[in-house]
Amino acid sequence: MTLPVFPPSDSTLAAMNTNGTFIVEGGHRLSGEIIPQGAKNEALQILSATLLTEEPVRVENLPDIEDVNKLLDLLEGLGADIERHDRQTVTITAKHIDLDYVLSADYVRDAQRIRGSVMLIAPLLNRYGRASLPKPGGDKIGRRRLDTHLLGLQTLGADFEYDDEKKIYAFKTDGLKGTFLHMEEISVTGTANVLMAAVLAEGETTIYNAACEPYLQQLSHMLNRMGAKIEGIGSNLLRVQGVKSLKGTTHRMLPDMIEIGSFIGLAAITKSDITIKDVRLDMLGIIPRTFERLGIKMEYNGDDIRVVPQEHYEIQNFLDGGILTIYDAPWPGFTPDLMSIALVTAIQARGSVLFHQKMFESRLFFVDKLIDMGAQVILCDPHRATVIGMDNRQPLRGIRMTSPDIRAGVSLLIAALSAEGTSQIDNIYQIDRGYQNIDTRLRALGARIERQD
Repeated sequence: MTLPVFPPSDSTLAAMNTNGTFIVEGGHRLSGEIIPQGAKNEALQILSATLLTEEPVRVENLPDIEDVNKLLDLLEGLGADIERHDRQTVTITAKHIDLDYVLSADYVRDAQRIRGSVMLIAPLLNRYGRASLPKPGGDKIGRRRLDTHLLGLQTLGADFEYDDEKKIYAFKTDGLKGTFLHMEEISVTGTANVLMAAVLAEGETTIYNAACEPYLQQLSHMLNRMGAKIEGIGSNLLRVQGVKSLKGTTHRMLPDMIEIGSFIGLAAITKSDITIKDVRLDMLGIIPRTFERLGIKMEYNGDDIRVVPQEHYEIQNFLDGGILTIYDAPWPGFTPDLMSIALVTAIQARGSVLFHQKMFESRLFFVDKLIDMGAQVILCDPHRATVIGMDNRQPLRGIRMTSPDIRAGVSLLIAALSAEGTSQIDNIYQIDRGYQNIDTRLRALGARIERQD
């Protein structure tokens, strides 16, 4: 059978050819409706889990972004059959896997570029007893240890060695066995990896101090539909009864909560009237409330959020009068991926707020660009920054800057759209890694943004 061929998206083509540049003319109000893409962080877990079965797994609402397309390339290189129905829908059948591919130069190169490749270890160990992983890359946002993954898999019965010269981890097992596993940190990808290992391990596994993000809940529900036996979904205590095999299924991604938060912040700082459609409000946790504490007014209509345009929005202090502190924490706390977005949003608020980025020590280093644009931000140390809101007394000014990582890149884009004059953002490949056709979608709202190669 000849399968249809779908061309890469505009953002994918641009990123393939060059790191690219956005030219942004700021100071314009936006209006209209926008639909968030499928969740990036969920997609990386779900695609990895398709290796756990020989049967077809259909994945819907897949974001058409760099990191996801790279992982699909890795799966195809491993021998999985990839049937792409359209840019958001794919069926993966991992019946015949070529384990020798993990030692090839192509696999090493591509796996190093995407941190999600670490979640391929557990499915390969479960089905074939061995796996390899080059030291993964991803955002440069501070130290991101692999200890939780490696020690968790080791506790379940896998051995591993690290080749310092080749920078490759090699894993093997004679069979994974259920056990009690106390996670040393609440790692989302670490929990996903050991969960995928436990579902086919012999006996019962108890995972304590597990991450419980909506994306992990989605992964757990999908695995249960495939025949796994997971209890405690949504809590930090998971009990998994190992089964012999898993079957195929169909899975639909949640909307991306980070995109939703990004659009809330964009609407507020540009005084725009934007409605974000189909957000799955029940899965957003305290994200809306956190932006409301920055003074942003929102209207909720079912699963739609309308950000009400405001000339001024005022940061709420704590009830005892203390200055508001926003800090990141594992779910159900405020996600670290939205800290930079919230910080940019606060620049034009009335009042002051302290941002405490606890989980990553380098994620606030982009604020020097905001200061160059005229923002009143004090970087206290690698983990803390104080924003003194300007209450729209003066606009930010357009400058040239470089996107350091996915979330900081979009934060700079939001700042540029609110600024007076023209900004140039280089290295937009980083933005394309996490945001699907962001320039095209924002232009539909009235933004003046052009992509240059």
